Formats: sequence, C-alpha cells, structure tokens
Amino acid sequence: MTVEDLWKQIENAAASATSPDEKALQIDYTALRENIQKALGTRKIMLAHLNRFLPEGYEDQGRFNVLVLTGGKVVYDMVIGDSYFRYDIVSVGDLDKIQIIDAVWENREKRREEPFLSLRLMHADETHLLLALDNDERKSLLTFAEAVANARHPEK
Repeated sequence: MTVEDLWKQIENAAASATSPDEKALQIDYTALRENIQKALGTRKIMLAHLNRFLPEGYEDQGRFNVLVLTGGKVVYDMVIGDSYFRYDIVSVGDLDKIQIIDAVWENREKRREEPFLSLRLMHADETHLLLALDNDERKSLLTFAEAVANARHPEK
C-alpha cells in the first residue's frame, strides 16, 4: 500500500466521521495529507486499520484514528480531528503485550448489546487500540493482529 492509497482511505473516513448529531468535521485536507506524508516518509505500508470511532481515552483528541504497520515493523497510531493531528510511533519489538478482546458492549442509543473486537498493543504505560464493530472491520483487525504477532513473536 502506498501513502496515496492510505490517504484515500483516510479522506473517505474523514468525510464519514460525523454522526447526525455532531457538527460536520472541519478539516484542512491539504494540511492533513502533508502531515501524513511527513509522518510516514518513504516507509512501506503493510497494513492499515481505521477506527470509525475513537477508542476510550482519545475522545478529546479527535474524531477517528488510523493505525499503520510498516514493512519495517513499526506501528503508527495517528489521531485525526477538526484541527488536530498527532501520531505515536512504536516498534513492534518494543511492545510488551498484544491483547485481543472479543466481547459485547451495551449500545445505549439502540438499547441493545452489540459485539466488538479490539486489539490492544501495549508498551510501557501506553496502549494503542484497534476496534472492530462489523465483519469487514473484524477481518482488518484480525489481519493486523496476525501481522503484529508474527513480527513480534515469530515461530522458529
């Protein structure tokens, strides 16, 4: 995947990151594109997972986040908001723990329980979360989890 391919995914996610009761996402797409290109440079992108919703703890920082795994086994966690862009970088080798949670959450708006899948990549006191709420997202998350696990803990 190229940075341009990733950009198209992020641009589409940004366009749909507004729920009906929110103010539309106000974003400088040119600046965001430049920030992403600067962040990733010439790294080869192996996988990307876009969280439609921000994981708990990220709420004040943006509207959604993107996790990228590069060919050099580096994870980028990019948070994107109206006037906010930040990213964390961690080497897969520096991860202390990889955790997958397959569970159910209480959707209070719809008054029902719904399944979710999460991948937690932990190092020191930081946690990077990938979330999946539907089958397409689950496939993306499980592919990401397998790639990170294989890079971090290869079979000998």
